[in-house]
Amino acid sequence: MIVLVVLGLLAVLALLALAHWYVWRRLVRDVSAPGGWWRRTGTVLAVVLPLLAIGALVGGNGLPMAVQRWFAWPGFLWLAVLLYLLMALAVGEVVRPLLLRRPHPRPAGPAVPAAAEVAPEEAPERPGAPGSRGAPEPSAAPATPVAGAAPSPGRRLFVARAVAIGASATAVAVVGNGAYGVLRGPRVKHVTVPLAKLPAGAHGYRIAVVSDIHLGPILGCGHTRRIVDTINGTQPDLIVIVGDLVDGTVAELGRAAEPLADLRARDGAYFVTGNHEYFSGAAPWVEFVRELGVHPLQNARVELPGFDLAGVNDLAGRSEGEGPDFAKALGDRDRARTSVLLSHQPVTVHDAVRFGVDLQLSGHTHGGQLWPGNYLAELANPTVAGLERYGDTQLYVTRGAGAWGPPVRVGAPSDITVVTLASPRA
Repeated sequence: MIVLVVLGLLAVLALLALAHWYVWRRLVRDVSAPGGWWRRTGTVLAVVLPLLAIGALVGGNGLPMAVQRWFAWPGFLWLAVLLYLLMALAVGEVVRPLLLRRPHPRPAGPAVPAAAEVAPEEAPERPGAPGSRGAPEPSAAPATPVAGAAPSPGRRLFVARAVAIGASATAVAVVGNGAYGVLRGPRVKHVTVPLAKLPAGAHGYRIAVVSDIHLGPILGCGHTRRIVDTINGTQPDLIVIVGDLVDGTVAELGRAAEPLADLRARDGAYFVTGNHEYFSGAAPWVEFVRELGVHPLQNARVELPGFDLAGVNDLAGRSEGEGPDFAKALGDRDRARTSVLLSHQPVTVHDAVRFGVDLQLSGHTHGGQLWPGNYLAELANPTVAGLERYGDTQLYVTRGAGAWGPPVRVGAPSDITVVTLASPRA
């Protein structure tokens, strides 16, 4: 097992090194002269940036949060830029041959026979030579273009610089816009879910769903405050936090989570664990959110007006003997009542179907976070984002309110979803 982990890490490092060599070649070597200031600066960056990225990726394993921040901001942002830089340069490889193609001059008019093929008696006399009649030498013929000739070094440099600037500008613009979307805070999304067994009295019941807040070295107290203010502004009947609240310990991030104490809803706020809670110490976080007035549902259920609200631990809890227990949370309930289940990972929907759950609320996927990551997320999750039906169970997956790793979202904007329950009896 250890050998496989080591080999995997070596493969990742090799790919990272190869990617940076390619970027250095296209953005530094191909566009600058040896010994120039950009060649020296770009070479230094090609060494420093991957080191910062590695530091950001492994920084959570024992480094203090204050130290992690020094790596996280530049390292994670560079990883996002690197992704889109590689994609833009790949497009540049397609465009490059078209830009390098140019006409090449050749003499016009009838072909001139080679010197070896000119008969001595037909050779033109040179002016001033014996027997010369003083006829001037023929002037050079005008040039006409010929396609397919090798481009000049100057044109190669111009094209290399044009591709480098275009790729860099594209990557920075995409990442900058994606970072603004995260740091600005999530937007509210509204979804109506009809439930067959929901009584008329619960028609229009509004649940604010938030997941994947990911407090950590980048997103802190200000991020939590924006989320709390946005949720309270929707005036929901119920608030649910569906896992991945933090990336760190209570000692490091407890202050960042304190604004959760200001959440306001008629029927309160509830919380279930995500996989990142188990990376950070789930038990202390469960107790901390309880102190903030948010009720943890650990394989448990509560009866609310009109429906049962259940919650299960995340699948990652199995490593600590605290995994999801659907029988404990749902086994003895009255199936004539509507049930809403909180479960961090969408893949548990198949267990929800077995236990007759009407609606499962999940997160975990981030909607892919960085396009084209949504296609990878589809390989591991039944639903990446939005509302879908599985048998008699409906599954809603929010894209989440934060970001893991790079504080950037591309093609998967963050959201807080207000789910409105609808009754056919209303």
